Amino acid sequence: MPVTRKSLLSTGLAVTLLAAGGYLTVQLRDRDRLPAEGVGTAPLIAATATASPAAAGTAAAATGYRYERLAGPDRTVVRDSRGGVLATLTDGARTAVLAGPSRTFAEPGTTAATLVSDSWVRLLPQTWRAGAETEGWFRTWFQQSLGSTGDDVLAIAVQYLAGAPEGRDAKGVRVRGDASFGPLNPNGSAGNDLRLEQTDFLDYLGTAYTFADKVTKQPDKTRYGSFDCSGFVRMVYGYRSGYPLLSKDVAGAGLPRTANGLARLAPGVPVLPLTTAPGSDATLRPASIDPLQPGDLVFFEIDARTGARLDHTGIYLGLDTDGHPRYISSREEANGPTFGDKGGTARLDDNGLYAKGLRSAKRL
Repeated sequence: MPVTRKSLLSTGLAVTLLAAGGYLTVQLRDRDRLPAEGVGTAPLIAATATASPAAAGTAAAATGYRYERLAGPDRTVVRDSRGGVLATLTDGARTAVLAGPSRTFAEPGTTAATLVSDSWVRLLPQTWRAGAETEGWFRTWFQQSLGSTGDDVLAIAVQYLAGAPEGRDAKGVRVRGDASFGPLNPNGSAGNDLRLEQTDFLDYLGTAYTFADKVTKQPDKTRYGSFDCSGFVRMVYGYRSGYPLLSKDVAGAGLPRTANGLARLAPGVPVLPLTTAPGSDATLRPASIDPLQPGDLVFFEIDARTGARLDHTGIYLGLDTDGHPRYISSREEANGPTFGDKGGTARLDDNGLYAKGLRSAKRL
C-alpha cells in the first residue's frame, strides 16, 4: 500500500454545528428527526432544514411498504406507497443503504468536488436474505434505522479528514478526529514510500484490542493517531460500526487485516468481481462500475512491486456534484483519509491512478 492519502435538527430548526477546519461541511435536510447520536459528540456537521421526499416515507406503516426483488446482485428494494426507494438490502451482505436527509460532503483543501447524498449506510444485525422482511429482527431494526440521523458509515468515514475535530469515548480514548497515514519512513521520499505502512486502527486509538479470533494486540505508540488504508476501513466498519475484526489475513467471520485480505477473504458479496487476464494472474480493471452503491469497499492494484496482490482499499461514497464516482481512503501522499485529488484523483471513471488501478468491489 505505498499509495497516496488524504446530522440535525429537530422540528423545523436549523442547527449549525462545528465544521471541521473548513475541510468538511455536511448539510442535512429533515423535518422531524432527533439530534444525531454518536460517540464523543464533537460534531463536524452543519444542518439545514427541509424534508427529503424519501424521508417522508419513514412514518409509513410497515404494511405500506413494498418489497421488490432485483438481480445483479440479488437484493431486496424497499419502496414506499408512492414507489420511492427507502432501502436496498443485498443478499449475503449486512450493509444496507437507506434513504434519508440530504447531506453535502466537501473537502476543499484537496478537491473542488462536493458530494450531495441522501444515502445512509448502516449495518444490519445479520446478513440479509430474501424474505427476511417478515422477521421480527428486521422490522425492529428498520423502524429504528429508517430516517435516523445518527452516525452512519459515511459520516464516520469523514470524521477522520484533515482538520476534523477530535471526539473521545467515555473512557477518554480518542475515537475520531484528524488522522494521519503513518509515521515518516526514514528511508522514504515523496512519492516513494514517504510514510510507513502497516498501521492499524488500534494504533490510532492507542489502546490494546482483542480481535474476534481471540488474539490481543498492543498499539505501536509511535503510530498514534494513524492508520493505513485497510486500517481506515477497519476503523470505520469494524471498531466504529461493529463488524467483527480479525487480527490477520485469514478467512472467517470478520474483516482481515490488509486490502488484499479484505478483497479475497472477507465475508460479503462481490459486486465488481475480481477477474484476471486469460492465462495470467494479472488482474483487470472492471468493464463497468454500475453495480456500485455507497458503502461498498473498493480495491486497487496500483503498485507494480506487489504483483497481482491488491494493495489499496477505500469506501465508495457515490457520485459527486459533477456526476463522477468518488471514494474515500487513507493515502500516503495526503497523509490520511481523503476523497480529494492529492496524489491522484479519487474518481473511478477517469484514467487516473486509482481509476486505472481499480480491480474489484465488495459489499460487506
